[in-house]
Amino acid sequence: MSEHDILNIFGKNVRKYRRLLNLSQETLADRADLHRTYIGMIERAEKNITLVNILRIANALEVNIEDLVKISHDDKKTS
Repeated sequence: MSEHDILNIFGKNVRKYRRLLNLSQETLADRADLHRTYIGMIERAEKNITLVNILRIANALEVNIEDLVKISHDDKKTS
């Protein structure tokens, strides 16, 4: 698995959980005390993220960090 692969998986999972909660990127950013454009860059796998910001996003989405780095069945097929 490459660095880009894990960023892509993380971004997809952030988007999935954000949409499950019917949150906009702006609302998630407010909850996580981050900038809206930063959330967009994470979801598009354009930004490497720190552990502190991973924790902020997980808390804002009310999920465990593990949920955000979990590889789905679809991701396994494309790796």
